[in-house]
Amino acid sequence: QVHLVESGGGSVQAGGSLRLSCTISGVTYSGNCIAWFRQAPEKQRDGVAGLYTGGQTTSYTDAVKGRFTISQDNGKNTVYLQMNSLQPEDTAMYFCAADVGCKNWLLLRPEEFDYWGQGTQVTVSS
Repeated sequence: QVHLVESGGGSVQAGGSLRLSCTISGVTYSGNCIAWFRQAPEKQRDGVAGLYTGGQTTSYTDAVKGRFTISQDNGKNTVYLQMNSLQPEDTAMYFCAADVGCKNWLLLRPEEFDYWGQGTQVTVSS
């Protein structure tokens, strides 16, 4: 059974930073693709950033380019999302998800991902 567990959410003021963590178990870590999504109340779930665990390839949505960085620690089976210059519009529940085998992950569409974590809340106040 594949499990993804997020942590690191919280409340910050605009301009602040947070680092989210996603720890993956139940599947061979390398060779899959892990992404972060976010969903604000009454809005659709949108892709934020993703990476290929077996290499250097990453993908970002335009809204976070230059502010967010996705990275990994292979030894800990963990993917991170460093979020800087946070703005109130970044407020959402953040989820990590796995595309086992990296079938079609680059566009960061939720329907392409097989397994999901429970989410961690990020709240940015102005």
